[in-house]
Amino acid sequence: MKQFAKRLTVFMISLQLFLCSAVSFSAVTQQALDEKTDSTAQYLASLPVSQVGSIGGEWRVLGLARAGKLSESDASAYYQNVESYVTQNGSAKLSRNKSTENSRVILALSAIGKDPANVAGYDLTAPLADMSFVTKQGVNGAIWALLALDSCQYPAATREKLIESILNSRCADGGWAFSGSVSDVDMTSMALQALAPYRFYDGEVQKAIAQALESKAFASFQNVNTENCAQMIVALTALGIDPQTDSRFIKENQTVLDKMMTYSVANGFEHTPGEGYNQMATEQAFYALTAYRRFLQRKTSLYDMTDVCSKAVYDLDGDGAFSIQDITHLQMFLAEFDITLSAPQRRLADINRSGRLEISDVLQLQRRLAQVEA
Repeated sequence: MKQFAKRLTVFMISLQLFLCSAVSFSAVTQQALDEKTDSTAQYLASLPVSQVGSIGGEWRVLGLARAGKLSESDASAYYQNVESYVTQNGSAKLSRNKSTENSRVILALSAIGKDPANVAGYDLTAPLADMSFVTKQGVNGAIWALLALDSCQYPAATREKLIESILNSRCADGGWAFSGSVSDVDMTSMALQALAPYRFYDGEVQKAIAQALESKAFASFQNVNTENCAQMIVALTALGIDPQTDSRFIKENQTVLDKMMTYSVANGFEHTPGEGYNQMATEQAFYALTAYRRFLQRKTSLYDMTDVCSKAVYDLDGDGAFSIQDITHLQMFLAEFDITLSAPQRRLADINRSGRLEISDVLQLQRRLAQVEA
């Protein structure tokens, strides 16, 4: 009887521990996330028209545009500011040493449906074809160049070189670092964001992603700030991973969204506890929340802007126009006629991002051509 009582006591203690753990896990509800997303969007949308710049500029535009919260008047005013900036700059290169200046503007313009290849007569995508220019910023430059070029599938001869450069910049533990040899959350997350579209089509990329997800960078949420959390959320959603439910990314009974929400303050987010509102932290946290909402709604990922880009991105046969021939091209491939698609073509044609080409991709191409919502 005593032995039974002892076992019962142990069981009850274990049950209490489990229940406590269950209560603390994923404390942030979806309703709380939705309310925070909407309230932050409302505040960001109330700010003055964005200028060209890292803070209060492109990231604000991109986040609001991808959330469907950027007004047409603000989008138009921002584009006018970009035109003026580029004209005054007098060159397609927006910086002598920072290719990320071009990449950031390209992403924002893509998000609002504008063509970065023709801004006041300048092609902002052209400098990203210069690997020496792009890699002046190390792996950071390569990552953002690839994200920018892939956002609307802009033509680029450097894609494979960019992927190779990113893969070759890995730390020993499989992650990436801005500097040094120890992987960090931000750079690892950004590299994963850039490589995510290639995970179904390149074995080396698949292996690199798997290793990165197990790297030191993702080992704990102990020493992370708002922006670290934001980048991780964007990376996981780009990879088709739910950061709220995947047990690999629940640390100390906390998800990365839970952790980011601990930095929530009025109108947005702070960088670290006690600092108060921070514009950079708010912009990054907002687009991360937007990325998660898009993930739940099964929309394209934050940086996959083929949902708003010109239909020319579906030009599978490379004749310069998206037409019935492109659909036929894919149909012939699926029917195993004498036709081959390159790896980039297969990735582009995989409209539903399932990792394989199937009839649903053909149907979605047909709907796009007919200008009907897929």
